[in-house]
Amino acid sequence: MKSAFRKISRVGSLTGGTKWYLSMDCLLAAKRMMYSVEYRRFYLRDLDSIVVWPNRIWLWRMALAAALFGPLGVVFWKWVDTTTGAIIGGVGLAWVAVELALGPTAGARICTRGTIADLPLVARTRRARKVLAKIDAAVRAARGDAAQPAVPVTSAQPAEPSVQTNFEAPPGIVSVADATKTNGS
Repeated sequence: MKSAFRKISRVGSLTGGTKWYLSMDCLLAAKRMMYSVEYRRFYLRDLDSIVVWPNRIWLWRMALAAALFGPLGVVFWKWVDTTTGAIIGGVGLAWVAVELALGPTAGARICTRGTIADLPLVARTRRARKVLAKIDAAVRAARGDAAQPAVPVTSAQPAEPSVQTNFEAPPGIVSVADATKTNGS
């Protein structure tokens, strides 16, 4: 039996994670914490905006790698063995390079009529455009706006989340992509 839901995103964590599923009429978040699962359903016709922003924590992840592996590599280089020191320093450098290549981690806020939820939609901001395009297409189809061309999402992203203040717009006029800001990458 084929499910009506298709997985569009997955954000993992040490104690579980969140999987996002999309159907014809709703967006479903399955948040797993250890041995329990919490489901949140957001109906596409009630969706006002989805805001994704870069999180500043990713800079601390790079600083942690540099602060931990840098001095440790120097200590091993001087007092133990140069090869071991080079390997430890190389691991730290590789960690920083991977963090830079993947880009900033992301925070997200989903606003519907009546609720605002801060749930991780994507792990990194560079994937946000692809996921938001899928959601925008589903919102347009659910609201019957298939005749409107999709508006590309473009803007420079601030470090803090933007809060949309106009929740009074009638359905079908405000698109998720029009009200959403993502990282320009």
